[in-house]
Amino acid sequence: MRHLLSTKDLSYDEALTILDTADQMAAVGQRSVKKLPALRGRTVVNLFFEDSTRTRISFESAAKRLSADVLNFSAKGSSVSKGESLKDTAQTLAAMSADAVVIRHSASGSPQQLAESGWIDAAVVNAGDGTHEHPTQALLDAMTLRQHRARTEGRAGTRGLDLEGMHVVIVGDVLHSRVARSDLWLLTALGARVTFVAPPTLLPVGIADWPCEVVFSLDEALDPAPDAVMMLRVQRERMNAAFFPTAQEYAREWGLTPERVAALDAAGATTAIMHPGPMNRGLEISSAAADSPRSTVLDQVRNGVSVRMSVLYLLLSGDDLDTPSDPAHPQER
Repeated sequence: MRHLLSTKDLSYDEALTILDTADQMAAVGQRSVKKLPALRGRTVVNLFFEDSTRTRISFESAAKRLSADVLNFSAKGSSVSKGESLKDTAQTLAAMSADAVVIRHSASGSPQQLAESGWIDAAVVNAGDGTHEHPTQALLDAMTLRQHRARTEGRAGTRGLDLEGMHVVIVGDVLHSRVARSDLWLLTALGARVTFVAPPTLLPVGIADWPCEVVFSLDEALDPAPDAVMMLRVQRERMNAAFFPTAQEYAREWGLTPERVAALDAAGATTAIMHPGPMNRGLEISSAAADSPRSTVLDQVRNGVSVRMSVLYLLLSGDDLDTPSDPAHPQER
C-alpha cells in the first residue's frame, strides 16, 4: 500500500493488518515512555486546508510517538491565502523532502490528485476530503467496535477479530458526511450490517445502490437494539438551504435523546454510543447520551492516535502491509 486515500480501496486482510498493528501501537501508549524509534529521520507534513483540531492533533501525536519530524501547514496565513495552487504547495513540500503528507481539503478528490499527479514523491494520507471520505476515522471506529465486541463477548483480545454479524446504525447528516461513507465501506468489508437513519433531505442521491439499509425512523432502527449507534454531526457549515424545519424537530425525531438512552437501558441492550466529533449537544446527541457509560467518544479519540500510528508506520517503515515487522521492535534503518 503506497497511500491511504479511501477505505473502499482496502481489502479485508489489509484492514485487519492496520487494526492489529494499531492494537500494538495502543500498548505503546500505556508505557512510561510513549515513543518508538520506528520513523526516526522521517518527515510527516500535516497539510490542512480546512479547520481541524482533533484530526490534526491526533496525526501530530501519532507521528511524534513514532519519532518522526512533523511540519504543520495551515492554509490560513499561508501562501494558499494569496492564491498559491495545490500543485505549487506540493512541490514546495517535495523540495523539503517530505516522506508523508497528511492532507485535509474541502474539495473531494484532492488527496487522490496529490497522490497520482507526480507532483510529490511521498506517501499521501487522506485526512478528509470534501464530502468524499475520511479513512482513518473509519479505521478508529472499527477499532472501537472491535473492542466493544471483545468486551461484550468476554474475549481476551481483539487480534484478528472482524465485525461479522454486528449491526451498526449511523444516524443524521449522511448527505454531507465523509465519515458515513468511509464507515460504510470499511464496516461492511469487515462483515458488519449498516443501517442509515436520516430525514430524506439528508440522504445522498444514489444511496439505494449502497450496501446498506435505509430507514427514516430512529426508534424503528433502535428496535431491536443494534450493537452500536453512531450519531453524525449536523454540518450546518455545508448547508446552503433548509434541510429540516427546526433544530428542535431534528432533535426530537433524529436525535439521541435521554428518553432513547433510557429505553436502551430498560431493554438491557449492550449498544455502544459513538460520535466522530465535534458534538452538537442538544441537537444530534443529548448530554445524557454523550456522557453515558455507553459512550465510546473518548475511546474513539484515544484509538485515533493508535490507528494513525499504525497507518504511518505501515506506509513509511518499508514493511509489507501484509507481513509487517513487530512495531514494538522495529528494525533499524
